[in-house]
Amino acid sequence: MNLLQTVSFSDRLAVAEENANAVKPLTERHPDISVREAYMIQLKTIERKVEAGASIVGKKIGLTSLAMQKLLGVDQPDYGHLLNRMEVEDGGKVSLGRLIQPKVEAEIAFKLNQDLVGPRVTSTEVLLATEYIQPALEIVDSRIEDWQIKLQDTIADNASSGMYVLGGQPVSVDKVDLSHLGMAFYKNNKLVNTGVGAAALGGPANAIAWLANKLFEFGIYLEAGEIILSGALSAAVQAEAGDVFTARMAHIGEVSVTFTD
Repeated sequence: MNLLQTVSFSDRLAVAEENANAVKPLTERHPDISVREAYMIQLKTIERKVEAGASIVGKKIGLTSLAMQKLLGVDQPDYGHLLNRMEVEDGGKVSLGRLIQPKVEAEIAFKLNQDLVGPRVTSTEVLLATEYIQPALEIVDSRIEDWQIKLQDTIADNASSGMYVLGGQPVSVDKVDLSHLGMAFYKNNKLVNTGVGAAALGGPANAIAWLANKLFEFGIYLEAGEIILSGALSAAVQAEAGDVFTARMAHIGEVSVTFTD
């Protein structure tokens, strides 16, 4: 794939996001697109958003569960960028008009106070570089019609990022057993999912170590001050107008968001 094609695919996804109107999978038009090429499309889109005034505040990790990896026929997660314009306040409202086909996931967010530079970052180094953790909701969204995504489609589409919500109270990682941290996920006060920290690659610190090492391939590293969403602790749940989502996590509190027309 040449630069012109990369820009063209980036344009298609940008227009789809701006118009809240999904497009056909990129892999339909370019079946041979590679994972690396898909990341280059994502990076081109992020570069242009930054040039337009957005700022990168962190990263998100997707496909951390074995079930999702099997569904897409892959053996590793993927990642996307978090921008300042994506954050929603805890307990805030999100208009569905800003999104296309949103779903909500509960995750553990990490705030870094040290840089993490691959390619040999370990989970122990992740913990040492973490200022605190807190509960988070990720509102995933896809610019690809009906979520008919292959790995390359979601990577190019910034790992199907939409928005995110941070809640609870910041807690030091040495106060919590991350792998066994329990989560209860509610939709309209009804329990819809449960999960534990180990659902994200055996533990969220493992997921962030993977991310730091993957970023090295593109000359990128995790920077002090960034927020990292470490991966869903259970399946994503579709959001509709009027829905209220709440995730409650042992020892670190809860986080919620409401969807409106």
